Amino acid sequence: MNEKTELPNDQHHHPLGEHPMLANLRDAEPLKTFSTSQLEAVAAEIRDVLCNLLETRTAHFASNLGVVELCLALHCEYDFRKDRLIWDTGHQIYPHKLITGRYGEFAGIRTQGGLMGYPNPNESPYDLFMTGHAGSSVSTAVGLRSGDVLAGEKDRRTVAVIGDGAFPSGIVFEAMNNAGELRDDLTIILNDNKMSICPRVGSVATYLDRLRDNPFYTGLKSEVSRLLDRVPMFGDPAERFLAQTKEAVKAGFLGGMLFEELNIRYVGPIDGHDISLVRKYLAMTNQMQGPVLLHVVTEKGHGYKPAAEDPVYFHTPPVFHDLNGEPITKKSEGLPPFTQHARDAIRDQMAANKKVTVITAAMCQGNKLEPVREHFPDQFFDVGICESHAVAFAAGQCKAGSRPLVDIYRTFLHRRFSQIFQEVALQDLPVVFMLDRAGLTGPDGPTHHGLFDISYMRVFPNMVCMAPGYASEVSSMLDFAIQHDHPTSIRYPKASALQLDHEVSAVELGKSEKLRDGKDGTIVAFGAMVENALEAAELLEGDLDVAVINARFAKPIDSQMVKSAVEEGQFVITLEEGTGLGGFGSAFLESAVQQGLDTRSVKNLALPDEFIEHGDRNELLDQHGLSPRAIALLCRESVTSHTS
Repeated sequence: MNEKTELPNDQHHHPLGEHPMLANLRDAEPLKTFSTSQLEAVAAEIRDVLCNLLETRTAHFASNLGVVELCLALHCEYDFRKDRLIWDTGHQIYPHKLITGRYGEFAGIRTQGGLMGYPNPNESPYDLFMTGHAGSSVSTAVGLRSGDVLAGEKDRRTVAVIGDGAFPSGIVFEAMNNAGELRDDLTIILNDNKMSICPRVGSVATYLDRLRDNPFYTGLKSEVSRLLDRVPMFGDPAERFLAQTKEAVKAGFLGGMLFEELNIRYVGPIDGHDISLVRKYLAMTNQMQGPVLLHVVTEKGHGYKPAAEDPVYFHTPPVFHDLNGEPITKKSEGLPPFTQHARDAIRDQMAANKKVTVITAAMCQGNKLEPVREHFPDQFFDVGICESHAVAFAAGQCKAGSRPLVDIYRTFLHRRFSQIFQEVALQDLPVVFMLDRAGLTGPDGPTHHGLFDISYMRVFPNMVCMAPGYASEVSSMLDFAIQHDHPTSIRYPKASALQLDHEVSAVELGKSEKLRDGKDGTIVAFGAMVENALEAAELLEGDLDVAVINARFAKPIDSQMVKSAVEEGQFVITLEEGTGLGGFGSAFLESAVQQGLDTRSVKNLALPDEFIEHGDRNELLDQHGLSPRAIALLCRESVTSHTS
């Protein structure tokens, strides 16, 4: 599609095509001297790079297409080597990376050892925080500005870019409440594209719709009009007539009043794809004192028609097959993922029992819940990116007699820790937590790996912690959880679910399942590590006879299983796809110690006490000793050490 061009160091050809303007940007400073037409040419190159990238791997796509012009305008009006910029959330960071000296490395983004798909301070001084969750940008920006004021560096300017989908998060309003009191200079850019990952929900979204649909607010206050007149126009004046209309005056009493009452000046809405217009308004807001919210309207997927028409599908689409012909390859036909089995189990429970509800926090698509939303609209609740509210909301439903299922990415569960404690576990309410993306999530990296839930969920009294080891076990565990009168959690990874040709034994509280007999030693696997345990046992056939146990429960753990495993073989190896600190292996050892067992033959295989970088899931498992080959090797070493 594109001819190859050499990178600035002339060492090799860039795999994503010829982009001479990007190739010559070692940082963003030259953009300040570019004309509007040159900036538009850079925007075209950025979109071409993004499309070419999707010929090789999945990546965040529609969100990045939507912020290209906004990103360029920001770097034209600020120097973010000194000034402060926080992207919320960080998956829309690709244009920013491309214009801040990382074009030469961009082809390796989201691969092991390559650029991260989120901001990463280790990559560039232009990245301040590793942001992978929504809603924290305004709080962080308020803190940055306050710290700079305290340090006597008031000339450093601070900008937070937050999407309309993340905007209803409770922490955003906590931050605006504080910003309005401090009154430090701060620019909040509300990037309004009518979307979260899925279509946004809630009354805040409705309020933003009213602001966006009212074209007569921008520029009506006398101060705004005066400042606009003082700022050079980079394109054709489009709004000067507004201040002279009766409709505009009327709108001035209504538009943006939510923010104005919080002592945050509201300006907008403006077209976020008009680079010259955005530059003009950024220059204007820089002359205002105190916190300012600039409402910028963008289109998710802008510049690529299929993505603009279906931004949900193109949030992280599969690899392109033919850019010109529009069809793209379907995802490879392999075993269905755990997420799909969980969705089907949820649907069956809702069909059988009207009291069963499902609650998600703006992750309907990621959790594959669209059919559930369609067929059971009265039992489906999307609360937006408001995870703390989702759990407290579930507790309220539960107290009123419903049986709510909180279906959420495991990494986002951190945001609701206090509500799990206070509103669910302390009240001993039978809320069911469906924890998707548990374990390693591959190219999304450390912001999204689900490594810590075993440790912190099992510390709560009344909580039951489960994990299915294979596909048909998912529905059995959910059926158990629905009937259990205490809080439960079920964790499963972003991975294909193992299919086992055997009848699933009934799920009983705190009881494991033996999948394979063996006299030499035992592998006890929690959750999806069952597949690797079975493969390791097969690799050892003819050498060692190893038993494999599907633990099922981290809490309460099967104490009889622990006793038998320790006493009957030469070694025990526990497996889990999570951190070893306080995880399943710890629970196993705690049980063994309480029973007075000799634990010297027990080895725990888990992920280390560090943040794991991005990369292919299987490669990461192998790197950290959790692949079948590595497990089999440890079994051999354990026998040798036991006999020596």
